[in-house]
Amino acid sequence: ILQLIAILLFNNTAADSRQEACSLIPEAWRFDCYPERGVVVTKELCEARNCCFIPASSPASSATRPSRRNGIPWCFYPSDFPSYSLVSLNDTSLGQKGTLVRNVKTYYPADILTLEVEIRYETNTRLRITDPMNSRFEVPISVPTATKKAESPDYIVEHSKEPFGLRVKRRTTGRVLLNTTVAPLFYADQFIQFSTSLTSQFIYGLGEHRSTFLHDVHWNTLTMWARDVPPMEQTNLYGVHPFYLAMEEGGNAHGFFLLNSNAMDVALQPAPAVTWRTIGGILDFYIFLGPDPGSVIEQYAEVIGYPAMPIYWALGYHLCRWGYNTSDSTWEVVKSMRNYGMPQDVQWNDIDYMDRFMDFTFDSTKFATLPDLVKDLHAHDQRYVMILDPGISSTQPEGSYWPYDEGLKRGVFIKDNDGKTLIGKVWPGLTAYPDFSDDVTHEWWYDNLQRFHQKVPFDGLWIDMNEPSNFLDGSTNGCPSNSLENPPYTPGGLQISISVSFSLNLLRVDRIVLFSSSALKRIVAKRPFVISRSTFPSQGMYSGHWLGDNRSQWKDLYTSIAGMLTFNLLGIPLVGADICGFGEEPQEEMCVRWTQLGAFYPFTRNHNAIGTKPQDPTAFSPLARTAMKQALLLRYSLFPVLYTLFHHAHVHGHTVARPLMFEFPADVRTYGIDKQFLWGRSLLVTPVLDPGVDYVDGYFPEGLWYDYYMGDSVRSKGEELRLHAPLDKINLHLREGSVIPTQAPNMTLWVSSSQPLHLVSALSDDGSASGDLFWDDGESIDTYETNQYAYIIFSVVQVLTLNYNAEATYITVETASFYGVKEKPSRVLVNSQDAQFTYRTNQVRSEVMGEGTHTQEIACC
Repeated sequence: ILQLIAILLFNNTAADSRQEACSLIPEAWRFDCYPERGVVVTKELCEARNCCFIPASSPASSATRPSRRNGIPWCFYPSDFPSYSLVSLNDTSLGQKGTLVRNVKTYYPADILTLEVEIRYETNTRLRITDPMNSRFEVPISVPTATKKAESPDYIVEHSKEPFGLRVKRRTTGRVLLNTTVAPLFYADQFIQFSTSLTSQFIYGLGEHRSTFLHDVHWNTLTMWARDVPPMEQTNLYGVHPFYLAMEEGGNAHGFFLLNSNAMDVALQPAPAVTWRTIGGILDFYIFLGPDPGSVIEQYAEVIGYPAMPIYWALGYHLCRWGYNTSDSTWEVVKSMRNYGMPQDVQWNDIDYMDRFMDFTFDSTKFATLPDLVKDLHAHDQRYVMILDPGISSTQPEGSYWPYDEGLKRGVFIKDNDGKTLIGKVWPGLTAYPDFSDDVTHEWWYDNLQRFHQKVPFDGLWIDMNEPSNFLDGSTNGCPSNSLENPPYTPGGLQISISVSFSLNLLRVDRIVLFSSSALKRIVAKRPFVISRSTFPSQGMYSGHWLGDNRSQWKDLYTSIAGMLTFNLLGIPLVGADICGFGEEPQEEMCVRWTQLGAFYPFTRNHNAIGTKPQDPTAFSPLARTAMKQALLLRYSLFPVLYTLFHHAHVHGHTVARPLMFEFPADVRTYGIDKQFLWGRSLLVTPVLDPGVDYVDGYFPEGLWYDYYMGDSVRSKGEELRLHAPLDKINLHLREGSVIPTQAPNMTLWVSSSQPLHLVSALSDDGSASGDLFWDDGESIDTYETNQYAYIIFSVVQVLTLNYNAEATYITVETASFYGVKEKPSRVLVNSQDAQFTYRTNQVRSEVMGEGTHTQEIACC
């Protein structure tokens, strides 16, 4: 009896001691030990995992389940939860390699008890930490391979042995960028989890989700698994991008990239900290040291690949809808746009052009004149883009549908577990899915595109439904019953066929986009234009992206800015949302405001759904038409600016549409701004995002800003200002110290881009400014790489000087405007010759008109 009493007293004491230790862990630092969705976690379930169980102190809302009030987990890891131990660490040519051992199995099946970890000091600003377990799935994208260890790394790596953990610090500040000691490491056959502290609450990236640009770290779990689902909050969308950019105190920034394509959850919590959970692959991640936000994105682009340089007409205005119904009605819209003098470079068709929604066909009755429409577009320097889905109809009579018959013959389709063609369902009905991981499929895809191009000479491709989309749960045979279908942990509680989707997973890393881009190069012998719905890191090398099936609502207008900025961070700068919204009926006022904003999307397309009213610019009142036309002409006049920004994205990995914090990282007030943005470093865009107003409030970082249209100056201390914004105006401001090249706009970029330049210089207080221009033929492949381009640097220091290479001799500067001139000039010289000029003191603006090509110097005295 005494022994029993002693045991009970000991157990109670131990339990009390454990409970006290658990209670000492702050709520913000409690890492979820029972993250499975749809489970009401009890004390018994929690303690069966040897975890702490304490109901959170925060009051529960009626919408939250009882075991995770306000996101705070009731079941969380104790500080002594078993993890891996570092048993050896050896130097390598690139860094260190260690061996990790776990002595206690976890509650997830098939624990891997021995691991290797390799720490690679790849460059001074890039650290890679990977698990060289070659028997597990690795993402098949090409990444740079370091050949020697960085000599002067900007980071310090520290290790803890028991339990194993890594700390990565910034050498100059001592700031901890990564600390995996905050929670245990899990590594099982179908479950990998690790956590790290964050330097601040300012976290960006982690696409694709509809959210604000700045992520909420207050118990916010983001699921990554590409899905065909309209944009909505708290759900995973079309793409997967496990990369975040984090701001640090003082304005430094760093990035983190997990190279893994399996379904995963990324759980943010207010410590701040993040937990990564994935159901396969390996641990392979990078840390980019920046130190400024732009440098982080450059370093990320070095790994995933630099964005492609778009063909010039890709930056024009695109028009599309699902529901033209006939090629003649499509043609009528094109003619109407021309009649109203509306700029338009590209006309698109959605799936209604196809014969029964089958790829590589067109309806011979409703779209009989499609080849003639495309011929007419080309005659007017316009282009044609068509939609394609990766699902191939499998139900046509043998010999009647070449894509399927030839695909069977070549063995390009994905097989099920029995070795038969896997059949799913999308728009054409029962479909087979090409295996885009196979190079045989590459040639089959090219052959199909080439055959169709002979009938309809399209100029670009719109790849849709490539998440991959499937209207069935699995295949026509259902889903096999195995561990892949029923993993021990399902990210986001996804009700999907894991194994079927996994076999289609390479669509997500988007060989289909690579194959489409490559095929177009061969067919048209020009830069390929491809827009894709599903995306993955490295895809910017081959395509752009639109933000999916949004709605005609003011909220969607606003959130499109965050989507655009996020994808610029993710290495896909050619991005935009469907202008005026895809679904529902747009209000005229909203469509005007959306067209004004859309004129500053890097990719600008108006697109709406079947069954809705037309929403192209000609469909509205004269007042609305005029306002939309002005916005589009403004974009066309700024084409030299936009084209040059894409050059810098292509060569250096820069962003095109840029968050304010990139240019003002020391100004914390810019960190959450996603109602304004910059083109490059110089042009500030402040759109109207609310109905019924003729003003807009915008934040102006410290400095001198000039109204783009009139040259009026605003000197800000870092403050929010109210701007006049009638329905026909979108506010633009030039940052001091910038020179931008513009051109007289026309109805197509082919015509606009042949016009002489007009330079706009926004002078700093000391009278200086600078800018640049990249120029080539707009369509040839690899002009920068083969030195077939012009590059001009504009510099103002009392004298405006143009420095250029030999290829720039055909470029003409016709006029120039100077904002911020302090005294009226008495004389203006162009190439040492007197030139005409005008001067307006109320706007501190002067204009100069000169003659001749190769204008080199404009001087005033």
